[in-house]
Amino acid sequence: MSKNAALKQRTAYLSIFSNTTLVLLKLAVGIFVGAVSLISEALHSGVDLIAALIAFWAVRKSVTPPDLEHDYGHGKYENLSAAVEAVLIVGAALGIVYEAVSKFQESAVPEFLGYGIAIMVISIVINFFVSHRLIVVAKKTGSQALEADGLHLRADIWTSVGVLTGLVLMQVTGWAWLDPVIAIFVAGIIFRAGWRMIVDSTMQLTDASLPEDEEARIRKIIESVPEVKGCHCLRTRRSGSYKLLDVHVLFDGNMHLSQVHAICDELEQLIRREFGTFDIMIHPEPAGYHDVETKVSLYEESQGSVPSGTKV
Repeated sequence: MSKNAALKQRTAYLSIFSNTTLVLLKLAVGIFVGAVSLISEALHSGVDLIAALIAFWAVRKSVTPPDLEHDYGHGKYENLSAAVEAVLIVGAALGIVYEAVSKFQESAVPEFLGYGIAIMVISIVINFFVSHRLIVVAKKTGSQALEADGLHLRADIWTSVGVLTGLVLMQVTGWAWLDPVIAIFVAGIIFRAGWRMIVDSTMQLTDASLPEDEEARIRKIIESVPEVKGCHCLRTRRSGSYKLLDVHVLFDGNMHLSQVHAICDELEQLIRREFGTFDIMIHPEPAGYHDVETKVSLYEESQGSVPSGTKV
C-alpha cells in the first residue's frame, strides 16, 4: 500500500471515530433534554457517520489497482460515494423539517439545557480539528471522498454554532418556539450542502472536464518544450483522486520516432510533477499533416459521422 493510500485510510478512521462519538453523545443528551434541535444535530452527525463509513469504503476501493474489468482503476468509487452521501444529507434535512414542524405545538422550554449547551461546545471543538485534518489530507492526496467528508464536518460546525446560540437564547428568554426554528435552520444548511454535493458529484460521474485554468496550465506545460510545435484536442476528466487526459501533440514530421517518444515521456513527467497522479495518453502528429482536429470532430468521428464532401 502506498503512503498516500495509508494516510487516507488513517484519516478516514479518525472521521469514523469522531462521528460515532458525537452521534452517541448528541442523541443521548437530546433525548434526555427533549430538544428537537439537539436530536436534529444528532441525526446530522449520524448522516456524517454514514458518510464517513462510505468515504472509508470508497477510499479503500479507489486505491485498488486496475483489473480486467476496470482498465482505468477504481477511482470512480470515490465519486459514487460522494453522490450517495449527498442524497443521504438531503434526506436527513427533509426529515428534520418534518419533525421540527410538529414541535411548534409545544410551549414548554426543555429542561437541563445546560447539558445541551455543553455537548454543542464539545462538538464544535472536535469537528473543527477533524474537518481541518480531513481537508488537509484530501488536498495532499487528491481524495474527493475525504474532501466531501471534511466539508460535511465543516458545515456541521456552523450548524452546531447555530444550535448552541439557540439553546442559550432559549435558556435566557424561555421562548420554546426557538427549538423547532433552530432545527429548521439546521435543516436548511444541511440541504444546501447536500445539494451542492449532488451537483459536484454528478459532474464528476458524467466525466466533466477539469477546470479551464488547469487545462490552460497543461497546454502551457506542453508548449513549453522546444520540440513541440503545438497541441490540440486536449481532453480531461477525473476518476476520484485520479486525473486522466489525452491530447494530440504536434512535432516536426522529420523527427525520429524514438526522439518523439522520449519527448512524450518528458511531457508526462512535467505534467505529473505539476498536478500529481495523472493517466496521460499523448497522440503524436506531424505538424501540418492534416487539418487541426477538435474535440467535436473527434466525437463525431467516434459516432461514425462522415465529413461532408468525403467519398465513401
